[in-house]
Amino acid sequence: MGTVVVGAGNAALCAAISAAEQGASVTVLERAPEALSGGNSRFTAGAMRVVYDGADDLRALIPDLAAGELERTDFGAYPRDAFYDDLGRVTQYRTDPELAGTLIDNSYATLRWMRGLGVRFLPLYGRQSYKVDGRVRFWGGLTVEAWGGGPGLVESLTNIARKHGVEIRYDSRAVGLMTESGRISGVRIRSGLQEHELPADAVVLACGGFESSATWRARYLGAGWDLAKVRGTRFNTGDGIQMALDIGAAPRGHFSGCHAVAWDLNAPEYGELGVGDGFQKHSYPLGLLVNLDGARFVDEGADFRNYTYAKYGAEILKQPSQTAWQLFDAKVSPLLRDEYRIREITKVTADSIEALAEKIDGMNGAALAQTVAGFNKAVDTSVAFDPAAKDGRGTRGLALPKSNWANKLDTPPFEAYGVTCGITFTFGGLHVDAQARVIAQDGTPIPGLFAAGELVGGLFYFNYPGGTGLTSGAVFGRIAGRGAAGG
Repeated sequence: MGTVVVGAGNAALCAAISAAEQGASVTVLERAPEALSGGNSRFTAGAMRVVYDGADDLRALIPDLAAGELERTDFGAYPRDAFYDDLGRVTQYRTDPELAGTLIDNSYATLRWMRGLGVRFLPLYGRQSYKVDGRVRFWGGLTVEAWGGGPGLVESLTNIARKHGVEIRYDSRAVGLMTESGRISGVRIRSGLQEHELPADAVVLACGGFESSATWRARYLGAGWDLAKVRGTRFNTGDGIQMALDIGAAPRGHFSGCHAVAWDLNAPEYGELGVGDGFQKHSYPLGLLVNLDGARFVDEGADFRNYTYAKYGAEILKQPSQTAWQLFDAKVSPLLRDEYRIREITKVTADSIEALAEKIDGMNGAALAQTVAGFNKAVDTSVAFDPAAKDGRGTRGLALPKSNWANKLDTPPFEAYGVTCGITFTFGGLHVDAQARVIAQDGTPIPGLFAAGELVGGLFYFNYPGGTGLTSGAVFGRIAGRGAAGG
C-alpha cells in the first residue's frame, strides 16, 4: 500500500523523498490546486538556520561559492551551542529539549542531504548582511537560503520527488485517518464533493498549522486574532491536527502562540504568490515603530531582527486599529531591505515629522512630534552605529528604551511605512517524539502515524529564531519519511 504524505510543502516533500529513498511507494496529497500548491514554504524567503563551523562547512552546502566571496565576506560560524542558546532564549526555555536537540544536531546533515539531492543554496546576502568597513558581515546566525527562495525550494523538491517516483495528487484534501487493528490503515480524501479512501501502511501529516482559519485563531490565539492577515497559504486550516486528534493523538505546545510579523497595512487577506514575502517589513530595528497615538510600544533594537520579528506582529495587533507605522530618515533609508522598494507598499514621505503625520490617516500628529523629539534627545551618540552587530547604541532616560541601533530621526526626507499583523504559522500542534512519531493521549506512539513541519507542537513558544521553520520541516520531514517507510 505504501506511504501517504499529507501536504506538499518543504516538510511534506522532504518526507516523501525520504520514504521513497527507503523503497516505499509514496503518494502526496495536496489540498490546493497545483497553481497554489506548496503550503507556506512557497511564500518564504527560503532562509534555513543551520549549524556550521566556518566557511568550509558553507562551501560544502554552496560549492559554487567563489573565492572572491570568501575573501570579502565574514561568514563567521554558528556552533551547536549558539543555536541551542538562541532557541532556548527566544522560547523562554520552554522548547522541548529532545526535539530541539534533534533539530539542531541534524540541521547540517539534513541540508547536506538536500544538497546531494539537487537542492541549491546560496548566501543570504540581501537580508542578513551589511557592508561594514569594506567587508560584508553576516549577523544573527543566519547565513543560508534556498536558491529561488521558497518558490525555488518547493519547485526543486517537487521535481526531486517526482524523479523518485512519488505521485502528487492536487485538489485532494485529506479529511480523516483510517485505522484498523490498532494502527493507521489509510486516509479519507475529499475532492470536490466526492470522498474516497486511500489505504496506506503509514501516513505522514505535514499540512501546516491552523493559521489560515479565522475561527481557530480566535478560539486558540484569542480575541482580535481573527482580524490578522495571513502571510501565506489559505489552505492551512488545522486539518492535520484535527484528523490526528480525532483518533486520540495528544495535543501539545503553545496553542495560544504563533509566528506573526509586521506586514503591509494594505496587503490582501491571504498571501499573494506574485509578491510572496515582499509584504513583510523587517528593517524596523533601524528606525522607530509607532502606533496611531504617536507612541512607541516596543524596543525596536532589543535584539537582531531574526529574534524579535516573529513576536512583534502580535504587539502590532494590540495597537489601535491593529496598525503601526515604521519611521526612518535619509541616514538609514539606504539600508532598508528590498521589500521596502516594491510597488505594492503603504508608504508616505515628507520633509518634516509634522508633515509626515498629516499624511497618515488617524495619526496623532502632536503626540508623534513629541515622541520623535524625546527620542532624538535620548540617543547616545557617543556610541558608534554598527548595523551588523548589537552595537549598544541606545537611548538614555526613556521609559521604553531602544537598546541598539538608535539614530536620531533628523535628516529629511522622512519615510513612514504602514504595517499590521501578518500571521505566519501557529505554534500549537501534535505531540511528536524525536522519531517524528505522533504520540497518543496515553503517551505511546500511534503505529503508522508521523508528523513534521508546522503542526509539530512543543518546539516553539512565544517566539522563534528566524530560519528555523524550514530547517525544522526538513529535519523532521526526513526523519518522518524514513520512519514511515520502515527505515
